[in-house]
Amino acid sequence: MLGGRGLPQKDVLSRAIANEDAAETLTAQQAVILQATRLLKRVEIRGGAGSGKTFLALEQTRRLQKEGKRVALLCYSHGLASYLKRLTATWPRKERPAYVGEFHALGMQWGAATGPDESVRTAESVKFWEEDLPAQMADLAAALAPGRKFDAVVVDEAQDFADAWWSPVVESLRSAEDGSIYLFSDEAQRVFDRHGTPPLDLVPIVLDQNIRNTKQIATCFGPLAGQRMRLLGGDGPAVTMVACSAVDALDHADDQIDVLLESGWREQDVALLTTGTRHPEQVSRQAEGQAEYWNSFWDHDQVFYGHVLGFKGLERRAVVLAVNESGGRDRSRERLYVGLSRARDQLVVCGDPAYIRDVGGAELAARLGI
Repeated sequence: MLGGRGLPQKDVLSRAIANEDAAETLTAQQAVILQATRLLKRVEIRGGAGSGKTFLALEQTRRLQKEGKRVALLCYSHGLASYLKRLTATWPRKERPAYVGEFHALGMQWGAATGPDESVRTAESVKFWEEDLPAQMADLAAALAPGRKFDAVVVDEAQDFADAWWSPVVESLRSAEDGSIYLFSDEAQRVFDRHGTPPLDLVPIVLDQNIRNTKQIATCFGPLAGQRMRLLGGDGPAVTMVACSAVDALDHADDQIDVLLESGWREQDVALLTTGTRHPEQVSRQAEGQAEYWNSFWDHDQVFYGHVLGFKGLERRAVVLAVNESGGRDRSRERLYVGLSRARDQLVVCGDPAYIRDVGGAELAARLGI
């Protein structure tokens, strides 16, 4: 267990709300970066988990749109797209981006083919989504009428984009020379087997403050972050490590959900995330379709069940992470980093200590007390 001051059960939620208020203030202060770079048209803002990148991506989008520009706010994953759409829908009409959502869905809007089911990973589906569709999108973007093109494109979680995806992004700009592109990325969260590098001269800006996670949580995943971060988050419960086999991780995680709810957390505050196979509850909800599944993320009466690959860019006050994979797999370290960093206030990890040490390293193991 990672050391940290214990909190009475009745104080769990009130402390989380206080931490959240402080984090929102710090996050808003980050906007000074956007003011300082307002004359730059090609910028990549890099930062570790908890550094406020998604807020800055949203704020940059809002500011550009408010200036009268036509803006696209892009990401890769369904979950983050759902979050971005929900949030921007609450803005005044003149501040809402012309497009907000998944990169591939933008291609469909332009008239690209729908292709095979992306959730069924085959050689055919991978080729379509990674190569064929982006190639179609580049041609379609080049042929767009000027009124349908963008003055600026903002990309959140830009490390998810493959090389072939950048051509349609650039082609979608009204002006290849004067159009603006702003990327927000974290190389340590490159959980997909893609190695995209935008063919652009970008001015790099580095965020080195963690403002979204408690000090206990940020200290825990610090060895995986890839950069030294100043920890400005509040105080919270100690990180809990539940030692078990990968096979038993889901059962232990279910038990820990009950513990969290009994300690004062509400269903809407809690998520159970897996690194390997999906939880049966996630499978059941996804059977109703992606839209319905992600609607459950906003349901105040349900714990959310997800996979770390689909939860990048998202967060919950309390997270139970089931490390239910074993053996060496590509990107296991990155998946572990994402999973450990999704909780703002309380984190419980269920998994095999030997596996976590092997994947995450001795320093992470020491911080988890294993």
